[in-house]
Amino acid sequence: MTTISAATQQATAAVPPVGRQDVNRKRLARMGWLFAAPALIFVAGVTIFPILYSVLMSVRNVTVSGSGFAQSGITWANYSAVIHSSVWRYALVFTIVYTIVTVAVELALGTMIALVLERLAGGRGWMMALLLIPWSMITVINAELWGYIYEATYGALQAIFGALGLGHPNVLGTSTPAIIGMMVADIWKTTPFVAIIVLAGLVMLPGDVYEAAEIDGSSGWSTFWRITVPLLRPTLALAVMFRVLQAFGLFDLPYVLTGGGPGTATTSLAVLGYKAMFQNLDFGGGAAVATSTALLVLLGCLLSLRTFRVQVGKENT
Repeated sequence: MTTISAATQQATAAVPPVGRQDVNRKRLARMGWLFAAPALIFVAGVTIFPILYSVLMSVRNVTVSGSGFAQSGITWANYSAVIHSSVWRYALVFTIVYTIVTVAVELALGTMIALVLERLAGGRGWMMALLLIPWSMITVINAELWGYIYEATYGALQAIFGALGLGHPNVLGTSTPAIIGMMVADIWKTTPFVAIIVLAGLVMLPGDVYEAAEIDGSSGWSTFWRITVPLLRPTLALAVMFRVLQAFGLFDLPYVLTGGGPGTATTSLAVLGYKAMFQNLDFGGGAAVATSTALLVLLGCLLSLRTFRVQVGKENT
């Protein structure tokens, strides 16, 4: 009995008081901030400062000369010109439609691919490695690859259509085929990303639920819609959030594949902002386009996060 009491006293003495624990925790927190400070300063320098500078430039009169550019005054003329521009309105509608179509198709295809991979007994690793090849490609390389496929003279698509006697399509030279062709290139590249996210959610689903559904005689289709999809809602919401943010900032694919053409058919908001600032040297207008795009992306991000929280809350109830 005496030995047990002595051991209890030693263990109690080894535990620091609550006040000392708080001091140690605060000291560790300060050390963490100290070590993270260089990285945070660098991130602020390369991201936050350019954003704030772009916002400031969007509300000022910017004059470009041979020796550089100068800013003066405060004006809303840049935003007024952007809002009343038919090119900006078309770019906005195109970006929204492009985002909705590509994300919806990628979500459907990615879910089907994930379901197949989840049921593979062997060779899943090899299939996932092959699946990630398109996703691992740099978007510029992806655009160049599909540019060769769509090329109007010697492209692979011309050879296939010619062999089948279907004519010679000029994909990148016509508005609607150019939009569809760019969507196909984007879907081919980013569907594996969605499939991997959905697959990660599938392997985490509880197996006893499916066993109970099988005992109750539920069909595969009914099990998918009544069990799999509701349980996957947080995962699907996360995949949609990532893809919407990526698709809405579309720049490199149309810039390399179509140059925003033919005409302005594939001009996204990001491409429009680049052309306004660096080709037309309209720094104020380009900054206004970039700022308005960033605000729309932020709004979309907040809505996606709200939806994600609601879905998670439903799953936890």
